[in-house]
Amino acid sequence: MKRPFLFACNAAFLLLLAACTTNPVTGKKQVSLMSESQEVALGQQSDPQVLAQFGLVENPALQRFIQDKGQKMAAVSHRPELKYEFKVVDSPVINAFAVPGGYVYFTRGIMAHFNNEAQFAGVLGHEIGHITARHSAQQQTKATFGQLLLIGGMIASPQLAQYGEQAMQGLQVLFLKFGRDDERESDRLGVEYSTKIGYDAKQMADFFLTLQREQEKAGAGAEPIPSFLSSHPNPEDRYNTVKQLAAETQQQVGASNLAVGRDSYLRMIEGLVYGDDPKQGFVENSTFYHPELKFQFSVPTGWKHQNSPQQFQMAAPDGKAMMLLTLAPGESLEAAAQQMVQQFKLQPVESKQVTVNSFPAIAIVADQVADQQQQQPQQQQQQAPAVRTLIYLIQDGKTIYAMIGASSGPDFATYFPTFSSSMQNFHRLTDADKLNRQPERVRIKSVTSATTLSQALTRFQVPNDRLEEMAILNGMQLDDRLTAGTLIKVVAK
Repeated sequence: MKRPFLFACNAAFLLLLAACTTNPVTGKKQVSLMSESQEVALGQQSDPQVLAQFGLVENPALQRFIQDKGQKMAAVSHRPELKYEFKVVDSPVINAFAVPGGYVYFTRGIMAHFNNEAQFAGVLGHEIGHITARHSAQQQTKATFGQLLLIGGMIASPQLAQYGEQAMQGLQVLFLKFGRDDERESDRLGVEYSTKIGYDAKQMADFFLTLQREQEKAGAGAEPIPSFLSSHPNPEDRYNTVKQLAAETQQQVGASNLAVGRDSYLRMIEGLVYGDDPKQGFVENSTFYHPELKFQFSVPTGWKHQNSPQQFQMAAPDGKAMMLLTLAPGESLEAAAQQMVQQFKLQPVESKQVTVNSFPAIAIVADQVADQQQQQPQQQQQQAPAVRTLIYLIQDGKTIYAMIGASSGPDFATYFPTFSSSMQNFHRLTDADKLNRQPERVRIKSVTSATTLSQALTRFQVPNDRLEEMAILNGMQLDDRLTAGTLIKVVAK
């Protein structure tokens, strides 16, 4: 018995040796279960999923800018041989993320919150640093290639999150949260890389203050910002560290006349969509409107909701029920129903053809029983289904929408009227005001005379309840003094 055991141990040891790689940044050996070719393959697989999830911002100048700066920075990085891609994606959240193999994405939300090219360059270097230091590959190794996290997360309770996850199959991407050491190393690389292409890396530190203020605003009830630079360590600590790193790096390389690029950057983001884009759907007065697809339905009062190009999720305040709307595959209602039952491994209880405000539809009540219950006697399964669902499949021409409501079996009777009410409220959107709703956009204004930021914003008709929001957007305090000719950001349609 001992010989096979020793052989197994030696085989495992040899496997670890084979998996040892040299970190391109540190030069140290590290265990990695992902080769460079696997990194590249993962990036190539993930890129279409990212673009399907968000879509690209339709701004050729902005896309050229991120590609140009990204390629220049990649050329001076520790892994210049990779084929890098840099893209601005259509999301209002303040975020940037990198996928192994050289793929870097910035949201329009983060682009709106930068106040100069140097801030952008520092964060760009930070994301490239995650790739060059193989942080994403190491995270994948720790997770044994598993557990790709769903963008945006689930807003319902864990036992119901499976519905959102399964509806998003094929749209999951690597969206990892790094530890303190990885974030510090990427901060250092962001300073190094941005300095090498001629930018003042001290400006990146100032962006951390913007993030800190966004976090404080989130604590007051606004939507929280995602994982990028938000917690490891806190923005205030990183502000001081990056300021020091930038000063040391500039002294070491003898850098002078480093660029900031404030006015050029602000002029470039003129007209950028700010916040939610109504064409992708919006909620107003407990109703979800979708101007492009021309439908609307009611959202239960008090329910949390989250929108993406692929689905709209709603969750009860207590987390005991959730609903979502998404597109259903299938050439007909019957085919869509069959695929839906198979996808979620449901046991139909009843099904009937109905009409929802002139739209042909199928209504289905079905159970999903937990694995351990499936091994129990049939009568116990019938008494306590793990999850019971109400599904309305609604056909509009060639498009079929799936509205899914789910709760635990015992809670289903409580939530059934809420599910049914929203689903039967689905109808054609005809209100011209909603159909023609325009997004807010970043507008760049020039201050005509010396004043404070607060006074300047007021002159540009910014409402009082949005003054602090605009101060954060500009990376300033309301009492900051501005000279004549200073460019500032406001938001208007």
